[in-house]
Amino acid sequence: MKSILIIGMGRFGCHLCKELAELGNQIMIVDQEEDRLEGMFPYVVSAKIGDCTNEDVLKSLGIGNFDIVFVCIGTNFQSSLETTSLVKELGAKYVVSKANRDIHAKFLLKNGADEVIYPDRDIAEKVAVSYSSDSIFDYIELTDEFSIYEIAPLPKWVGKTLRDLDLRNTYSISVLGTKQGEYMKLMPHADYTIDGRAHLMVIGRKKDIDRIVKELEK
Repeated sequence: MKSILIIGMGRFGCHLCKELAELGNQIMIVDQEEDRLEGMFPYVVSAKIGDCTNEDVLKSLGIGNFDIVFVCIGTNFQSSLETTSLVKELGAKYVVSKANRDIHAKFLLKNGADEVIYPDRDIAEKVAVSYSSDSIFDYIELTDEFSIYEIAPLPKWVGKTLRDLDLRNTYSISVLGTKQGEYMKLMPHADYTIDGRAHLMVIGRKKDIDRIVKELEK
């Protein structure tokens, strides 16, 4: 359990708050507009109305007592930048700021953010990858280089074992699990035989997955 401060209760801030609360974290929320705090009281230990570009408002929150501070101000970049800088100056242990553009991220990282997240971009990328191919059913980016994909198996894989296919050497991917309907099996044994009805959860580089997808769509 962590002590978390969320500044800015737009749609992302509200969703983040609910998810963090369900995981058992202690949360304080702050926003300039009172109506944005309504409905969030069951999820938080404290809710404050205030302008967090005002240093006195931030000082009253006890910034240094929180394990993480999320700055989720998405519509006013100047306010997001000022708030990020101030919370770090006031002793925030770890600051995560929301950004909409790469240029914003660069400024936030230079002015106090320990980490920058792009929720809108990340969702758009996931949707774009999933809907660009009938052979990709889900996608999770881990780093700029590696991602996890849910894909259909190549027809030539069906009926063969993972040991026989040696996918790590032949396609530079690793199978993390299989999924058929709602049933998922993690870390299948090397003797697992590929079922044409099951999807594969694989990890690999985008270029290597793209090579498989192109084969699937021939």
